[in-house]
Amino acid sequence: MSRSTVESEPGSEPPPPGDDHAFFGQPRGLLTLSGLEVWERFSFLGMQAILVLYFADTVAHGGLGMSSGTAASVSAAYGTLVYLVSVAGGWLADRMLGSYRAVLWGGILIACGHYSMAVPTGTMTWVGLGLISAGTGLLKPNVATMVGKLYRTEDERRDAGFALYYMSINIGAFAGPLVTAWLGDHRGWHWGFSAAAVGMTFGLIQYVAGRRHLAGRKHAAEFALAPDAMRRTVLLIVLGLLAAAVLATLLALAGYLTMGRFVDLLTLISVIAPVVYFAVMFRSPRVTDAERGHLRPYVVLFLASTVFNFILFQAYSTMMLLAASNAESRILGYDFPAGWYASALGAFEVALAPVVAALWVRMGRKQPHASNKIAIGVVLGGLSFLLIVLPTSGHSSDDYLMSAWWIVGSYLLLGLGDILLETSGMSATTKLAPVAFSSQTMSLWFLSLALANGIQAQTVKLYDDVSKPAYFGVNGAIAVAAGLAVMALAPWLRRTMYPVH
Repeated sequence: MSRSTVESEPGSEPPPPGDDHAFFGQPRGLLTLSGLEVWERFSFLGMQAILVLYFADTVAHGGLGMSSGTAASVSAAYGTLVYLVSVAGGWLADRMLGSYRAVLWGGILIACGHYSMAVPTGTMTWVGLGLISAGTGLLKPNVATMVGKLYRTEDERRDAGFALYYMSINIGAFAGPLVTAWLGDHRGWHWGFSAAAVGMTFGLIQYVAGRRHLAGRKHAAEFALAPDAMRRTVLLIVLGLLAAAVLATLLALAGYLTMGRFVDLLTLISVIAPVVYFAVMFRSPRVTDAERGHLRPYVVLFLASTVFNFILFQAYSTMMLLAASNAESRILGYDFPAGWYASALGAFEVALAPVVAALWVRMGRKQPHASNKIAIGVVLGGLSFLLIVLPTSGHSSDDYLMSAWWIVGSYLLLGLGDILLETSGMSATTKLAPVAFSSQTMSLWFLSLALANGIQAQTVKLYDDVSKPAYFGVNGAIAVAAGLAVMALAPWLRRTMYPVH
């Protein structure tokens, strides 16, 4: 069938029939993929909720003793690496592994990484973060692509399905920090990392158990390399990884590769990679003129995603540091660890996602265009930072405590913005992707997350040097302005994205 009829890659299995409504009116396979992401988010965001606090904690208390700005920068650099690797993950799925096996091996690497971080040594922490980066790069772009394969292009349940997918995975985003932060606060940081390891193991078990409900689950890659090329590629990958590891070790021992330079290098790569990737797709002979026309508005959506996620990812860095130092850790008479603030973001997304999904279903073709949903999400992200300007202003020193409700209110705006932007952005990506780059185009969406983290890795270095109102105010204002710019481009976006709504 043609691309306009079925959202699948050539040679892949067609999506389930339109009468498959087994999971809240959605295809049965959505339950399997959502279940995997529940546990993956439980482990990933549960760990990330305490990672910056672990970096910034004193060595005597089990941390790494970094300054707040350095801790936030290194945490952002880790996020940059995670999403940069997603490009390789999409390519490996398309050319070598297939989506199902790419997700499976990605989950295994993530689990091994969390188990490594459970070992209380600094060396195993870095080993674990490396494994998690590699595993997430394999899993994230391909599981999202598999969700897109569950629907035909004209199926109006698609956006609602992605909203339910986001609601489901944010159950993990809500539960993960509750468990890991409590363990980190009461038993030690590595106990929190252990909980993340167990969660990812549960996710792998249910993914394998529900594989029969997945569209495009066949083991072969959709655009597999020829056998000789496959062998050469495997050899080059192995040799390349070994050479990179040896070179990095030698440079580190010689004092040339410091943590700061590594962070700067990742930021540089995060800027160059999407530029190169867009250029390759625009010039590829396998991309038709119509598909190339759809890539142009996608550049705008990519930049909007970058701006929003620059704000969103700071919920786990600067916002977490602010909550730990300047926000009350008591609400409704109950004391809680600072890492629990991260659960508020997941809780709001769990509560709001079904409301948004129901609204889109009710509105049908009358719902806002995807570009407008994304623009509103960016504006809400900016407002979440502008809100923090109010309680952080007017203090003569940094020893004040703001009400917990300011952080909670900021996360409410951020959570609603995330639902609008990510569900619409990921859904639009699966519609706008060129046939020959389907998994890799989803990787390109995740490159916007890498770029957001890369920019954040540099910006958060100022966190200790400027006032809190200036830091959050300027960043928030930039995001609001970017969202309004996307709204202004709405007529052009609707025209160039047609028939995508």
